[in-house]
Amino acid sequence: MLRSKIGGIGYYVPEKIVTNADLMKVMDTTDEWIQERTGIKQRRYGKKHEETTTTMGARAAEIAIRRAGISKEEVDFIIFATLSPDYYFPGCGVLLQREMGITNTEIGALDIRNQCSGFVYGLSIADQFVKTGMYKNILLVGAEMHSMGLDFTTEGRNVTVIFGDGAGAVVIQPTEEENKGILTTHLHSDGTYAEKLSFINPGAHGGYHANRLEEKVDYGYSDAEYGEMFINEHMLESRQIFPNMEGQFVFKMAVQKFPEVIMEPLIKLG
Repeated sequence: MLRSKIGGIGYYVPEKIVTNADLMKVMDTTDEWIQERTGIKQRRYGKKHEETTTTMGARAAEIAIRRAGISKEEVDFIIFATLSPDYYFPGCGVLLQREMGITNTEIGALDIRNQCSGFVYGLSIADQFVKTGMYKNILLVGAEMHSMGLDFTTEGRNVTVIFGDGAGAVVIQPTEEENKGILTTHLHSDGTYAEKLSFINPGAHGGYHANRLEEKVDYGYSDAEYGEMFINEHMLESRQIFPNMEGQFVFKMAVQKFPEVIMEPLIKLG
């Protein structure tokens, strides 16, 4: 039976270290407050104007390819998962291809925008492609450049203290060895509470969802501006151009759902 395995792993983190004490200089927080809620003491930030989501992904990919024992020319498909792409479009997949000098136009590049679960979704997709024999060396990258879009004020501390920059990459390859490789993947989603962890503006929604939610969300539009403004002054002034999260709600949801998903394959296998 053909299965997919991880043939090589690589990661990259920027040199710049940002400690909790550094964040205390720009927002009302403490090292104790951050560690108690997240366990985080420090994070890495990329060099502005020198590093991007794509470049970090490329550095991680180079290591994964080398450890997989292949050349970059042997990569036959690219999957790139991120919520902080270099551009709104095109996606980081093709930018990674260019950055690494993989100029073979027969290679496909797929971008995934599933936020924190993006790498897991990418792994499942790569698994299916390899199992069917369609591809033999899939480069899967997960990378984030969060520091370029965080709110470094007390208002944004719930999100900002959590996130940093970095990248991970794997090469997925076929194997026929028994009991080796990816045994199973399980994907789930629930859009009911999408706005609890979201980056609403700028966006193409034009205020569409605002009046259809039980809990009303101020999307920064006046009635006259619905569908006419991609970004406006109100969004800037009210700091809506930064990611927002209801931390306690997201945490409780994660604590509930993670055990269910972890146990799912065991229950199905009896």
